[in-house]
Amino acid sequence: MVPAWLWLLCLCITQVFPEAQPADLHVEVPENYGGNFPLYLIKLPLPREKAEGRVVLSGDSDMEAEDPFAVDPDSGFLTVTRALDREEQAEYQLQVTLETEDGHVLWGPQHVIVHVKDMGDQASGHQATATIEISIVENTWVPLGPIHLAENLEVLYPHYIAQAHWSGGDVRYHLESQPPGPFKVDTEGKLYVTRELDREAQAEFVLQVRAQNSLGEDYTAPLELHVVVMDENDNGPVCLPHGPSVSIPELSPPGTEVTRLSAEDADAPGSPNSYVVYQLLSPEPVEGAEGRLFELDPTSGSVTLGTAPLQAGQNILLQVLATDLAGAEGGLSSTCEIAVTITDINDHAPEFTASQIGPISLPEDVEPETLVATLMATDADLEPAFRLMDFAIEAGNVEGIFGLDWEPDSGHVQLRLRKNLSYEAAPHHKVVVVVQNVEELVGPGPGPGSTATVTVLVERVIPPPKLDQESYEARIPVSTPAGSLLLTIQPSDPRSRALRFSLVNDSEGWLSIKEFSGEVHTAKSLHGARPGDSYTVLVEAQDADEPGLSTSATLVVHFLKAPPAPTPALALVPARHLCTPRQDYGVLITSEDPDLASGHGPYSFALGPNPTVQRDWRLQTLNGSHAYLTLALHWVEPREHIVPVVVSHNARMWQLLVRVIVCRCNVEGQCMRKVGRMKGMPTKLSAIGVLVGTLAAIGFFLILIFTHLALARKKDLDQPADSVPLKPAV
Repeated sequence: MVPAWLWLLCLCITQVFPEAQPADLHVEVPENYGGNFPLYLIKLPLPREKAEGRVVLSGDSDMEAEDPFAVDPDSGFLTVTRALDREEQAEYQLQVTLETEDGHVLWGPQHVIVHVKDMGDQASGHQATATIEISIVENTWVPLGPIHLAENLEVLYPHYIAQAHWSGGDVRYHLESQPPGPFKVDTEGKLYVTRELDREAQAEFVLQVRAQNSLGEDYTAPLELHVVVMDENDNGPVCLPHGPSVSIPELSPPGTEVTRLSAEDADAPGSPNSYVVYQLLSPEPVEGAEGRLFELDPTSGSVTLGTAPLQAGQNILLQVLATDLAGAEGGLSSTCEIAVTITDINDHAPEFTASQIGPISLPEDVEPETLVATLMATDADLEPAFRLMDFAIEAGNVEGIFGLDWEPDSGHVQLRLRKNLSYEAAPHHKVVVVVQNVEELVGPGPGPGSTATVTVLVERVIPPPKLDQESYEARIPVSTPAGSLLLTIQPSDPRSRALRFSLVNDSEGWLSIKEFSGEVHTAKSLHGARPGDSYTVLVEAQDADEPGLSTSATLVVHFLKAPPAPTPALALVPARHLCTPRQDYGVLITSEDPDLASGHGPYSFALGPNPTVQRDWRLQTLNGSHAYLTLALHWVEPREHIVPVVVSHNARMWQLLVRVIVCRCNVEGQCMRKVGRMKGMPTKLSAIGVLVGTLAAIGFFLILIFTHLALARKKDLDQPADSVPLKPAV
């Protein structure tokens, strides 16, 4: 029989050179082995990670029911459980697989051929003697206690943390970390951390240190080492997100919870590093106000309403400081912001902007549905539904004369007539209008501003004046002189009240009307009018006592061709004197009509058609029988002028030739006259006296003349441009 030590040596040699083996594993077993069982034959090349499956061993069909082979699941060795007899079976064909519970093959199959070695029926085969020395040494492969490492540790890396030691020789250390972490082991079994740890990323690691031989086989079970990452205050509080805003109704009582803040700290739960307290930063108390808008519980983070009043529509930004370390010095902090909106409630009654309207005057004949007044009401609430209003007439409308019109979403209401007014029935009205909310009002009811009084005065209607015609027409020649009577405008009822007449749209200024008599005259000559044309003006008649009452009628003037003008009779008027430069007086001219004495009139005066005459002279009618002739220019050439003046009366016309002697004005504004020649023969004495007197007079007159000429020359230089004398046209 082969000695056991030799058989083990062969097995070791076989395991040292696994790569020399064929794909199938071959192993020899001596028959009739008398040692202890199970006998380890060969280590199978199972995968290291086989926890997910089970090892299945199967053989050929010649194998007996009692299988002499097995696989140690812990070491992966193929074992034989009893002695074998080569004569019974010399070779065994085995197959090893790694399968799941449902039979799915994860690894293999691995073929193993076992040769039962013939021992020749000898008690033992070849023998050899081996001496095994066994030394008892201290077991250093003992579990290690937990290691506590501070996070964010500022040391030189890699940093030594522990030591694992296998007491035997020829050992290789292998380190595994669950979950994978920044750890390593060197050849001496020293464990290191290679970089800073973050407790918030991973608070604990489980390290497994394996002692293996050169083939990567474990000598024994691995050592487990727990690494605990110690917390540091390296994370500030983080406020949890809130919705868009928190809504609180106005008039909410103090103590109402608005919101509850919650800030999370990633540091170790339950430690001071994650103990967060809160402090309200804003809004700060308003100076002079009683109390705060909000109160904050520093521990729970609950925000409640304070005692200060709220206003609807307010948008308030709450800013709260969250600090860890329970607010102690050195704690980390962050600012939480929460938007709070104060929502509106219907706590304001609508009110009119004016409580008294009027008095408003309306004539009694005004048509129904006429707008009397527009009232406006306002509501201090913000919500549109709370501003919807209803209006009603509370008093002053017993007969239903008035009514209200309004739009549902408008604050304006119109007071209108529904029936006719009567001054005799009621000369005035006081209409009381009330306003109220459509929605139910919260809080106190409507105040005095919810009513408005409209005072309406009824005016008695006096019919307007009427004229005797709705329109008037007149036909006159284009040659009709100024002042000619065209027609008389009269009221339809002579007994009616006095009227005052006026003309409207008399653009040419050709007509005039007597204010009280209604007589329409030509105001001036109809220069520019052509036969066949029409000229329309509006005659307006006002009640003399009630100017607001008036009526009007159109007056159409038709222009006719002028009748042949009779040759005017010439009448020479005695000479008149005027001095130049122009003074403030003129020449009075009469009509020279023999019928004047009988009282007939009026007479019209006009300058002749000569342009020079119309340029140099001005004629002004004084009354129906006289006119006034003056210089039109500042300076007219001193000489005798014949000024033609045309006089007309009814259908008669004649011409006056007015002789005007224009002379130079003296310092007193009078004409300077020539001295006449003396008659008779003087005596010697008288001649001498006359001669002496004449010389003296000549000297005196020379002085006067030179003085006058000097003055006249000065006036000529000072006279305006329009005073340059012009020669009369021939």
